[in-house]
This record gives sequence, C-alpha cells and structure tokens, in this order.
Amino acid sequence: MQIELKNLHYSYPSGGEVLKGINLVIGGTEPVAIIGQNGAGKTTAVKHFNGILRPTSGEVLINGENIETRSTAQWSKKVGYVFQNPDDQLFLESVRKEFEFGPRQIKMPEKEIKRRNEWVAELVGMSEKLDMHPFDLTPSEKKFCTIGAVLMMDPDVLIFDEPTCGQDVQGNHRLLSIIKALKERGKLCITISHDMKFVVSSFRRIIVMCGGEVILDGRAEEVFAQTEILKKSFVAPPPVTKVAQGAGLKKTVFTTEAFMEALEDERKV
Repeated sequence: MQIELKNLHYSYPSGGEVLKGINLVIGGTEPVAIIGQNGAGKTTAVKHFNGILRPTSGEVLINGENIETRSTAQWSKKVGYVFQNPDDQLFLESVRKEFEFGPRQIKMPEKEIKRRNEWVAELVGMSEKLDMHPFDLTPSEKKFCTIGAVLMMDPDVLIFDEPTCGQDVQGNHRLLSIIKALKERGKLCITISHDMKFVVSSFRRIIVMCGGEVILDGRAEEVFAQTEILKKSFVAPPPVTKVAQGAGLKKTVFTTEAFMEALEDERKV
C-alpha cells in the first residue's frame, strides 16, 4: 500500500490555509510517526488519507488512484482511522456489536467475522469484555475498543490519532504489541503522537510537521539530531536524548543503555 500527497493544499471554509503544498510518499509496512505541535496540520493531513477531508488543491493518491474517485466509506475499507476521542466512534450496545458492525456492512462472511473477532479481541484485550456496553469501559479500554472495531475491517493501512492519550504503562505496551502485529501481517501503521518516548520506541521513520508543512522526514536518529529545526516545530526530544545532546555526545540515543554505551565510546576516543 502506498499513499502519495502531491502539492497538497487545504483551507478551511473560513479561509485559513492549514496545509501548504505537502509532497509526501508513505508506503510499505514500516510504521510511521507524524509529530509536531498542536496546529501543525498533522490531523488535517492524515484525514486526507481516506477522504474524510478533500484537498483544496493538489492530489492524494492511494496506490496510484486519486482519492476523489471513491467515497470515504469505500476508502475506509483500505485505510482505517482511529480517532483521538473514542466517544466519536462508539455508538452500539456492546463491544461485540461494535466489532461486528463494520464487517457486516461490507458483507464479510460470518465465518470470517467470527475468526477475526477472536484474533482482534485477544490483540486489543477485549476477549472478556465483548458483551459489555462500550460506555461502561474505562477510557483506555474505550480506545482499544475503537482500535478493535477498525481492525475488524482488515484495512491495509491503520491511522492512530494520539493513541497513547490517557493510556497507562500497560496500555502503551499493548499498543506496541498491536503495531508489531500489524507490521507482521503486512499492514502499514501511521500514528500521530506527542509522546516522544512512545514514538522512538515504535517508529523508525519520523515525519515532522510545522505550520502546515513537512520540515523533517527521515529515520528517528537523523530527525532527532536536527535540534535547531526541531526547536522551530516546538518538538522536544525524549529526556535521555536531550541529556545526551547536552553532554555533547555525537550519537543520538533513545535509551539509558544506549546513552551509557555512547558515553563509554566517547571516553575511548
């Protein structure tokens, strides 16, 4: 699966321009993180990936096909979107019904729905909660319920908007497991996040947005080495990375172990 943005511009009906000519290609199965301050245009950009929003000008291509050729409902079979607020997506009486609703709309065979339900429920930690009302779940569980409902549709691309918001350590570990499982199944995961510790633990490719433009795009080590550019986007590296940079270490590190190794290497020089 490949998503390509060609000179993408988007303006709100009120007239404010949000996206200012973005050119970007995202493909393969390597998870991608999109970061930047509030108002940078991250969510606006990814809402073009399945047609929730349509370009003011420019093009969005999914495997070479223009986004304008299909409806958002049709694209959602290929590109699933998990909103930041799960209450925006939950509307049925049980977790089970939330999981089964989408697949039935696209006429997925009942045997396949049952098979996927078992796998998805286990993956998102809902196996024992399938008959609960979603509004009786904790905020963290609601998030995993919405992730499960989107996974049930078996899209090629999964977009997570701030998935760590409201999560505890256990929830973050589950998110890491989900992203890993998706990659192993040949799916592309694209995540918007302000949690830099989560970003560097899960994503090798980082896209940094600022003022409606992409200002950095590369491997995590390369991106977080660009300290002056990151300051423009108001993105702070993870604490251990910041300490290492303050200590003058040449290598960009993301863990305490990597910091100690880099420090020892510097001493040997």
